[in-house]
Amino acid sequence: QVQLVESGGGSVQAGGSLRLSCAVSGYTYMGNYMAWFRQAPDKEREGVAAINSVGSTRYADSVKGRFTISRDSAKNTLYLQMDNLKPEDTAMYYCAAGWRPDGLLLSLDRLDFGNWGQGTQVTVSS
Repeated sequence: QVQLVESGGGSVQAGGSLRLSCAVSGYTYMGNYMAWFRQAPDKEREGVAAINSVGSTRYADSVKGRFTISRDSAKNTLYLQMDNLKPEDTAMYYCAAGWRPDGLLLSLDRLDFGNWGQGTQVTVSS
């Protein structure tokens, strides 16, 4: 059974940084594609960063140049480094995983993902 457990959220002032982590278990890591999503109150869940099995990445326009997605295969952990945070980044952040034989999908569409973590809250004050 796949388990995704996020950590690293918190409260920061605008301009600050946070690093989110997502520990993955019960999954063959190679062949996975993964992503970070976020959901603010009264808004739909949106994809912010994606990474595939060969390390290619994709970002939402709103976070390009500020967020960096990465993974450590040895630790089965996905990361999201968030720099120059803005109040509009305030949301619950979720990691998500999907699987295909080649794992090359780079998706920010929540419908492509079947496994989700419980979320970690990020609050950015002005």
